[in-house]
Amino acid sequence: MSEFLMVRDALVDWLAHGLVHASWWQVLIYTLVVTHCTIASVTIFLHRAQAHRALDLHPLPAHFFRFCLWMTTGMVTKEWVAIHRKHHAKCETVDDPHSPVTRGIDTVLLRGSELYRAEAKNQETLTKYGHNTPNDWIENHLYTPHSALGVSLMLIINMALFGAIGLTVWAVQMLWIPITAAGIINGLGHYWGYRNFEAADASTNIAPWGIIIGGEELHNNHHTYPTSAKLSVRPYEFDLGWAYIRALEMVGLAKVKKIPPQLKLGEVKPQADSKTLEALIANRYEVMAKYAQELRRAVSLELRHLKDQGAEGTAKYADMNLARRWLHRDAEKIPQAVKANLANAVQQSPALNQLVAMREELRQLWTRSNVSAEQLVSDLQAWCKRAENSGIAALSEFSHKLRSARA
Repeated sequence: MSEFLMVRDALVDWLAHGLVHASWWQVLIYTLVVTHCTIASVTIFLHRAQAHRALDLHPLPAHFFRFCLWMTTGMVTKEWVAIHRKHHAKCETVDDPHSPVTRGIDTVLLRGSELYRAEAKNQETLTKYGHNTPNDWIENHLYTPHSALGVSLMLIINMALFGAIGLTVWAVQMLWIPITAAGIINGLGHYWGYRNFEAADASTNIAPWGIIIGGEELHNNHHTYPTSAKLSVRPYEFDLGWAYIRALEMVGLAKVKKIPPQLKLGEVKPQADSKTLEALIANRYEVMAKYAQELRRAVSLELRHLKDQGAEGTAKYADMNLARRWLHRDAEKIPQAVKANLANAVQQSPALNQLVAMREELRQLWTRSNVSAEQLVSDLQAWCKRAENSGIAALSEFSHKLRSARA
């Protein structure tokens, strides 16, 4: 009887405290560390190194990340990479595995992991998009055929360490990627947030500081420069994943292959030439982002004039306020419901009308595929001449910057 009581007491003690008798804050720290290791493994290994080949990893961190993913997610590298590459190739179309534009934000937020599992069964997706992923012994004999074994071992380890609360820790680990990546990034990252660049899709930056999800919060930046190892582009943005990559690179455990291009400015050329055109096309997203700033300034000036005239609360002011939000966007990205309002706003200001028209003309330099390079250079020269003769200071200054661009 005494032995039974001893076993019972030992079992109760283990369920209550685990083997290590950790306090609540120690369990919390452990949970934060292991979930963060999972995030780092996804953003550095799966996303940037594997899916986009933005960097090469030394075998040491690569194997650490692979082991961590096996233990904490059960995801198979080839499946994740293939699904993500297909997302970029078919973004915002019916073939996109997890677009809130086509499937609805509620579906992606609440059922993102289900969408992942369904697409992982599509052999065509794996064959077409899953190339150049790990194909070594450990992948073929452990990680892929026994993907559920790792998370099962994680459950045993957590419960051994912390007792009953270890089950809760394990549950948080299992939910971490479905919520943060499958839900928040794939859902909100194409639905809500701010945009630095007019990427072809609906991607947004959820927050300027990419810490909790390792930099993946900067989703519009990523969709603009998908093969970049660095996701932050503005001085006020922070990409924690990039900080880890730089640390690995400094000790010889990683090699960065690509980062976002930077528009270089030099002396203003008398006339734009082929090198100017080359620089503008290579940095087209940054060029259009700077033009968007000029457009927003022009709209803000018009709003100030209307306010000085006591026109607040009028239809004119409301239209111009809408213009501040939408006028710098590509025409196909502007909702049909506000196009009439924007047309009314543009009609109020000849300067604004010309800024909008010349934005589209500038964009044509890299959207037309049936025009020779010589013709594009001639068109750029003509654009600069019209801008500098427009009498609009913002256009003239912008043209001078374009003529100073260097490849």
